[in-house]
Amino acid sequence: MRNVIICICITICSCLSVSPTLAQLIQPSDLSYRGAFRLPEGSGDSDWTWSGDGMTYYPGGDPGGAGDGYPGSIFATGLDTEQYVSEISIPAPVISAAKNVEELPTAATLQTFHNIRGDLFGHLDFELPRAGLQYLPRQAGQDSDKLYFTWGQHQQQGATDPALGWCNLNLASPGSVGAWRIGDYLNQVTTDYLFEIPSSWASVHTPGKFLAAGRYQDGGQGGEGPAIFACGPWNDGNPPEGGSTIDAVPLLLYQNVEDENPRAMNDYHHSDEWSGGAWLTAGNRSAVIFVGTKGKGDCWYGNPAGPCHDCDNRGWWSTTFEGQIIFYNPADLAAVAAGRMAAYEPQPYATMNIDDVLFHITSSQQWYHVNAVSFDRERGHLYVFESLADVDDKSLVHVWSVEDGVSGRNSATGETGVGGLFRKLQEKWGL
Repeated sequence: MRNVIICICITICSCLSVSPTLAQLIQPSDLSYRGAFRLPEGSGDSDWTWSGDGMTYYPGGDPGGAGDGYPGSIFATGLDTEQYVSEISIPAPVISAAKNVEELPTAATLQTFHNIRGDLFGHLDFELPRAGLQYLPRQAGQDSDKLYFTWGQHQQQGATDPALGWCNLNLASPGSVGAWRIGDYLNQVTTDYLFEIPSSWASVHTPGKFLAAGRYQDGGQGGEGPAIFACGPWNDGNPPEGGSTIDAVPLLLYQNVEDENPRAMNDYHHSDEWSGGAWLTAGNRSAVIFVGTKGKGDCWYGNPAGPCHDCDNRGWWSTTFEGQIIFYNPADLAAVAAGRMAAYEPQPYATMNIDDVLFHITSSQQWYHVNAVSFDRERGHLYVFESLADVDDKSLVHVWSVEDGVSGRNSATGETGVGGLFRKLQEKWGL
C-alpha cells in the first residue's frame, strides 16, 4: 500500500510540474457560502437604499465584538445619489433556505453616515456613480491608519481627472485630502474598486505600492475587461499635493474599442459589469478575484427586446446575465509588472456562478446582480453587497469563507501541497 501511495504522489508531482503554480491557486471550490445579513436603518444624513457601490473591511472596528467569529467592521457607501459613508458591525451571517430576509440578522451602526469627500469631487454630478473604499494601516510618513477612496461617474469619456484620496477613520472629522490622478490613465479604468495588495507580494513585484485601483465600464470604452493598477500615494507625499499625479503600475489592462482588433478578456461582452475586486489569500495560496454581472449568449446595444437606437432603456444587453466571481493568477500579474507579459494577456483561470445564493434575481436579463466587495484576510471572510435585495430597496451583504484546501496548507498539520496529501493518505490507511 505504501508503494501505491508513493506512486500516487509521484504522479501528482508530475502533473503539478506542468503548471508549477496550480497548487498555489485558490479555486471556486475553496469558497464556502456562510449566509447573509441585513443592513441597519438609515442614520445621520443618509440611508442604505440603492447602496453598496464601495466597501472595505476594517479589522479594528467593533472591538467588543459579539464573540461570534466575525469581529471587525465594514465601511460602506449608502444611497448611490449621495454616496455618504457609514461604519457598521458584522453579525454572524445566516443561510436562509427560503431566502427570507426576516431570517437574517441585522448589522448595527457604529458611525453614522457622513460625506467624507468634502469638495474634492465637485466636478461630479453622481449620475450612475462609481466608488471605491479601502482601509490600510499606517504607511511610511503617516501618523494614523487611513481610509482610501475613489469616486467617478459613468460618463467620463477620455477624462483623466483626479480620482483618489484618503481620510482618517473618524467619519465625523475625516480630514480628507486629495484628489490625485492615478498615473496618466483614463478614469474609465481607475475610478471604481479599491483593494489591498498583500505586502509579501507587493514587496517583490510592486515595492511600496500596496493599493490596487481599477474599474470596468460597459461598452469596452476603458478596456474590454477589468483593470488593476498598483499604487501607493504615500510615496508621492504626506499627503501628495491636491491635483497631482501619483505613480501607478498597470497589472491588468485590456485594450478598448478604440483599438484595432482589441485584446479582450475571454468570453467578453460589452454588457459585462465588474463592480468589485479583492486579492484573496489562504495559507500559501492566492487569487485575484472580480465580482460582478456577466453577459451570456448574444450581446447587443438597444433594450432587452433587441437592438435599437431610439428606444427606452437603452444600453448594452445580453441574452442572459449571471452573477459571477472570476479568478486571476497573481503570477500572471507579477509577469505583467516585470514586463514579461503584456497587461492585456492575463485571463481568468476559473469562474464561479453565485446566483444560487442571491435573493433578488428577478429575470434572466437582470442587470447588476452584485456590487462592492471586501475581504477579511486574517479570517478568510469575503463580503459581497447585493443591491435591492432587502425591503425598501436596501442591500444585503453575503459572506463566503475562503477555505484552505488539500492543494495548499493543511490547517491541521501545517504541511503544504503533496506533503499534506501524503500525510492524509498515511493517516487513512494507518501507514
